[in-house]
Amino acid sequence: MAAKATKPVMTDLKGQTLVTLRTLKEKNPAALSTYQSLGGYEQLKRIITEKVKATEIINQVKVSGLRGRGGAGFPTGLKWSFMPRYFDGTKYLVCNTDEGEPGTFKDRDIIRYNPHQLIEGMAIAAYTLGARVGYNYIHGEIWQDYQTFEAALAEAREAGFIGENLFGTGFSFDLYAVHGYGAYICGEETALIESIEGNKGQPRFKPPFPASYGVFGKPTNVNNTESYTSIPWILQHGGQAFADLGVPNSGGSKIFSVSGHVEKPGNYEIKMGTPFADLLAMAGGVWKGRKLKAVIPGGPSTAVLPADKIMSATMDYDGLSKAGSSLGAGSMIVMDDTTCMVKALKRLSYFFYEESCGQCTPCREGTGWVYRVIKRIVDGQGRMEDLDLLTDVCNNISGRTICALGDAAATPVLSFIKHFRPEFEYYIQHGKSMIDGK
Repeated sequence: MAAKATKPVMTDLKGQTLVTLRTLKEKNPAALSTYQSLGGYEQLKRIITEKVKATEIINQVKVSGLRGRGGAGFPTGLKWSFMPRYFDGTKYLVCNTDEGEPGTFKDRDIIRYNPHQLIEGMAIAAYTLGARVGYNYIHGEIWQDYQTFEAALAEAREAGFIGENLFGTGFSFDLYAVHGYGAYICGEETALIESIEGNKGQPRFKPPFPASYGVFGKPTNVNNTESYTSIPWILQHGGQAFADLGVPNSGGSKIFSVSGHVEKPGNYEIKMGTPFADLLAMAGGVWKGRKLKAVIPGGPSTAVLPADKIMSATMDYDGLSKAGSSLGAGSMIVMDDTTCMVKALKRLSYFFYEESCGQCTPCREGTGWVYRVIKRIVDGQGRMEDLDLLTDVCNNISGRTICALGDAAATPVLSFIKHFRPEFEYYIQHGKSMIDGK
């Protein structure tokens, strides 16, 4: 059965730099034949048959400047070097395709339109790190894309690109798709590992880190979908070529999932360092001729920025940090001047409240209090001291949980109040929004 995909939503690829989505220009982007026509699996074959040293591969990944595309931004090559090289036993490879944060939809398009490049990237990583088994953990709410990836795996096995004794060299690597159940917390790597093992998806204490104690207690490397999918291109063109696509400290291209109040929402793969204004223009600008009010540049777990701060920013790690936010997973939510920031924050706070796994008291209790206080404001029963209360609760969540969900829940609250405090004060004083009068 050949992997098939529907016609890509994005038809205008002008201005994009396609690395992880390079099959989008093709008629049947997800098919094995399509990927092979672009040089697919040639790097895997070359590396295995020529017995390229793992240190050489890791060095190229380090030179590329590739940083984790799932949100944390940790250098991929450095992470690979943490895996024990001389461990005499089973090692695992895990791909994190569990994107459950609002506004995040890039990884699903990779497995929908370019699954074979992900498979090749994981196989190369497996050879490099000495892993023999891999898992791609796919978010539970994208069943059709899960099926597309399964079909691609079947094609790759039949063609001899995964499985036993690849290219007659004695190296074996098998890869399995794991369907999650839609829990946002399983985007955290150790909660994901727990779920793979059949346990409740809750984060583990670290250390030990997955590189020493991961799946079934064995050394495990976990990377994001976009990270693994970048690997074949890096090894085909060289780490420096990838680094040169971007800017210092932010190598390569990056997919930005643009949603909200724009004319052309969708995924845009652009060079790191691209000005925000250019990306907004690619997405058709703010819809209905309205003015830009605010942008969440990297997903709800990153700080919101008002229009005047984001318009001069560049889309890379340092550029967004200087603007007062972070790159995150590149999930850009655009809000126009009709947006009530109080109601928007209520919706986001409810998400984090619902998705807290409940393991840590500050997160379990704190997210509930945050949501209830903001809801009280929206219901017209707010008090001025609620703004200080929200700040205090969030400060007592941040840095006090096993994983980063607590910080992710606190960040939007603190940034919304910081940049749009007058809106919150007006809502409390008048019992209605200063935007829509309701």
